[in-house]
Amino acid sequence: MNNKETIQYDCYRGCVVTSDEQTGESNCTYRAGCCKLGDYNWLKAADDGTYSDFFEVRFKNTRKGIYKNDSPQSIHVGDMVIVEAATGQDLGIVTLEGPIVGRQMKAKGVDAENVEFKKILRKARQADVEKWQQAIAREQETMIKARKIAAELGLEMKIGDVEFQGDGTKAIFYYIADGRVDFRQLIKVFAEEFRIRIEMKQIGVRQEAGLIGGLGICGRELCCANYITSFQSISTSAARCQDLSLNPQKLAGQCGKLKCCLNYEVANYLDAQSRIPRVSEPLEFQDGLAYLRKTDILGEKMYFSYDKSSDANLYPLDASEVREIIKMNRNGIKPESLREDPVPASPEFVTAVGDDSISRFDSPKRRKSRSGNRNKRNKKQQQ
Repeated sequence: MNNKETIQYDCYRGCVVTSDEQTGESNCTYRAGCCKLGDYNWLKAADDGTYSDFFEVRFKNTRKGIYKNDSPQSIHVGDMVIVEAATGQDLGIVTLEGPIVGRQMKAKGVDAENVEFKKILRKARQADVEKWQQAIAREQETMIKARKIAAELGLEMKIGDVEFQGDGTKAIFYYIADGRVDFRQLIKVFAEEFRIRIEMKQIGVRQEAGLIGGLGICGRELCCANYITSFQSISTSAARCQDLSLNPQKLAGQCGKLKCCLNYEVANYLDAQSRIPRVSEPLEFQDGLAYLRKTDILGEKMYFSYDKSSDANLYPLDASEVREIIKMNRNGIKPESLREDPVPASPEFVTAVGDDSISRFDSPKRRKSRSGNRNKRNKKQQQ
């Protein structure tokens, strides 16, 4: 790489910007690996020519849409294109083409025959990319000033992000607010300060986390920044049905709300719980009463103990067996005993080298003999 070239990774838009300090020219290329809400084209090898004029174009963060090619140019994934906007023109990156775009339309409930799509006007020129980069460079400073203005006006809102349109004539201000906000004075001040068209777009805290991004406690990228586009309501009942501890610190995500992943396995747990009987009273056996101590919901196993307050000796029973025993107890029948099937002892962890200490690899330290020290002291006394 030439020392006079600088590389900047724009993960908010999924591109790499290489600028030459000597000539002042900048080159922007698509980088699919860092796109938020990126899609994998698993129908790439099955391109049958359908939806050849439709493309998915993405912009900053999670904003993207389906556009129709209205230019004679051949458009492919990774191309930077100029598209229609509500006012003016915008610049985006093509991320999907071919039959997979039709699947995306069906997933979003879009009918290609009855919907009027915005058009791709042409491929972006070098002048368009440079103007786009100049607009992007203004976003951070604009967001900081906008936050100060909103605080001076005493508005109870938080501006989370700012996105400039490709031609630099319009900016979208993403904000969070608990109630309604009067923007009449705010928009006037913004228009005078920034000299652009203003669009205010309210988002929730989950959407803000998707815009900012980050890593969860699982070590993976946040689901809201990776693939979630529609957020469903999450309640503590999702944690209860999975027998999770109701600890707010563990159940809350980086947005401060309940984690979206709590809903992932709720259907499986509810299905398994439908086959597990409710045990309101201890099971009656000929040698005593057996109390329910714990339940493996997905394994559909229930663990009982003859001691009401101890888990020392647990005996497993399948949910179907527990249901039969409950019917027998209602009819006055008591099974013989539960002690015939104790819980199998779990294998203890044993290291591959036995119980040897890892310090065995260290070289043994030589101990100084007492006789040698005694001879040294005698020599010093004689001198």
